[in-house]
Amino acid sequence: MRQKTILYIHHYGDQHGTENVKTIGDGGSNILIHLIQKLEKKFNVVISTYADNYVSNHYFAKSKNVQVVEHFTLSGLFKKKLLFFELPLRCFYPSLKYLWVKDKYDYVVTQTDFLPDAITGFLLKLKRPGIVWIASYFLDAPKPWDKNTPYKGIRWLAGFFYWLLQRPSYWIIKTFADYVLVTSKPDVAKFVTPKRTPDKVIVAQGGVDIEESERYLNGKQVIPIKKRKFDACFSGRFHYQKGVLELLDIWRIISNRHKNAKLALIGAGPLEQDVKKKIKNLRLETNVDLLGYRSGDDKFAIFKQSKVMVHPATYDSGGMAAAEGLAWGLPGVAFDLDSLKTYYPKGVLKVRQFDLKEFAQKTLHLLTDKSLYKKTATDAHDLVLESWDWRKRVRVIYMPIFGRSRISP
Repeated sequence: MRQKTILYIHHYGDQHGTENVKTIGDGGSNILIHLIQKLEKKFNVVISTYADNYVSNHYFAKSKNVQVVEHFTLSGLFKKKLLFFELPLRCFYPSLKYLWVKDKYDYVVTQTDFLPDAITGFLLKLKRPGIVWIASYFLDAPKPWDKNTPYKGIRWLAGFFYWLLQRPSYWIIKTFADYVLVTSKPDVAKFVTPKRTPDKVIVAQGGVDIEESERYLNGKQVIPIKKRKFDACFSGRFHYQKGVLELLDIWRIISNRHKNAKLALIGAGPLEQDVKKKIKNLRLETNVDLLGYRSGDDKFAIFKQSKVMVHPATYDSGGMAAAEGLAWGLPGVAFDLDSLKTYYPKGVLKVRQFDLKEFAQKTLHLLTDKSLYKKTATDAHDLVLESWDWRKRVRVIYMPIFGRSRISP
């Protein structure tokens, strides 16, 4: 019996303009990594990507059943991204290539809702109607006229094009995909059509690996809260979406109350220089440690030394980076976004969107109220054990598509 093949499309590559793609640890990439690690045991997997996509190339270069196909990229020849020249190339070159090849694919999975991924899935579906297209649509771009959009001032034009380019992707996915992966229950209704029943719109929430954190929390080496170096920790991409610049304003408020308050910033991205400049302008050099991209034990060491996980995203699809911190026993603070209501029903104190003073106050409340800290930290840890374990999440996402027999335990 022929082993079935999945074509995994990841053409957007270096998401959001991050100069060093090794810094990407976003939720979509984590979903890709964990799901393919499961699927490669039963399927042949071909990842179609670009040479600047560190995630695909690094994690699967030596996998027996995973083939990584790299495509030519203009940005590899230049120091800066050539967005308007690159977009047509990424959209159409690999799409046309797959229309000509004779390889037989049983499934095509598109990793993002960006045009380069959506167009490839769409064209393959047109040529080969029998192929099963599983499309991802993880986050609605904020409307340019929304008062809560993070794309304000000089950022407005970038936000407008982000929203505008997502419109055709949404229509293509809604009209032609067989299955749609979304990140929260409220998004399911957006993709239910006369031809697509609700059971084919799957809530694909991310997850975390809990083995190491559980060994640590159940051991005898847990660092007492009073002895931890960092009052709070942020982990994520330095992007407008993640609220990292707003977090510095929040930390200025906190440090005015407690001059030695210490914040750890884990991550990197297109706003890295803006972050450095703002730290200097707000005179937070002694209050903020800029730690760069961390993974594995290096990241876990920071969680062990932190008291609170802050997630100041101004719009988000779920916030998997924050869940990692919760797995290590940290209570959280976040803005009360619609997408986070189903992700974090407990374990995270919620704040009105863009209310920086309230965010600072709730963070300080956690740091000073022992009973609140203990309850919220316990709720956070319980939540991760109940619903964030990758071993549970991967089954919820793919069993409706590939069947129980296809997923290894």
